[in-house]
Amino acid sequence: MSRIAATFEKLRDKSPSPLGKGRGEGKSPSPLGEGRGEGRAALIPFITAGDPSPAQTVSVMHSLVKAGADVIELGVPFSDPMADGPVIQRSSERALKHGVGLKDVLAMVKEFRAKDDTTPVVLMGYANPVEHMGFSAFVPAARAAGVDGVLIVDYPPEESGDWLAAIEGSGIDPIFLLSPTSTDARIDRVAKVAKGYIYYVSLKGVTGASHIDTGDVEAMIRRIRARTKVPVGVGFGIRDGATAARVGSVADAVVIGSRIVQEIAEGPVEGAAERAGRVLREFRNAMDGAKATA
Repeated sequence: MSRIAATFEKLRDKSPSPLGKGRGEGKSPSPLGEGRGEGRAALIPFITAGDPSPAQTVSVMHSLVKAGADVIELGVPFSDPMADGPVIQRSSERALKHGVGLKDVLAMVKEFRAKDDTTPVVLMGYANPVEHMGFSAFVPAARAAGVDGVLIVDYPPEESGDWLAAIEGSGIDPIFLLSPTSTDARIDRVAKVAKGYIYYVSLKGVTGASHIDTGDVEAMIRRIRARTKVPVGVGFGIRDGATAARVGSVADAVVIGSRIVQEIAEGPVEGAAERAGRVLREFRNAMDGAKATA
């Protein structure tokens, strides 16, 4: 079992879901089913590799795990991060000024694995760096470093045939995006190829946007779950613990990005790991508190 699958297995519901009796009846229960587990949503923080400095990235990753991260999304710096808002764009710019490239990111994952062989690491980025390195070089290097999943933002499923063929049998999960405008046909297409988890972008726009409507999120998750058993994580617009707790009550995972990246940027480089861990702990405590009172 992959690290990602093992993580969601550990978190699967330990009792019948209070959210509904089944698909199509009220609120959809988690597709993870019932079993012996913690019965909570995964917490997935995002950071950009190399920000605020290459030397700090692995320390930040370990701090996030200590603060309650279940999976880590590690952003690959890119000069034209079209899906990202200003906060994450600037983090990519800072990392690129340090000369951080894809090979450096893989080296960071390998260093992280020296002390943590359990927490899944998902690379999140754009096609250009991967294609520049070449699938034939990237896939074995990523696997050797300890990468568990890859989300390439500008690879829709319709254009991912070569990419999916390259990672077939590698043990690396291909993770895909869905959005509020995704049709049933697009959901079905993603469901056929996605592994690990599906990343549902909860808002139209870029990372760091606000005004998330949890009712809309829940309705879309119900649609997605009617078509797949792959866990559904929700990101974009989750900037406080209360929102994370509400989203975590209906999703299998909650992704926190811009808020953490912003905290990393607002202070001395040497304190980045501590700040990142502190803010993630706020989200973890809010989600755990909501679960305890449910």
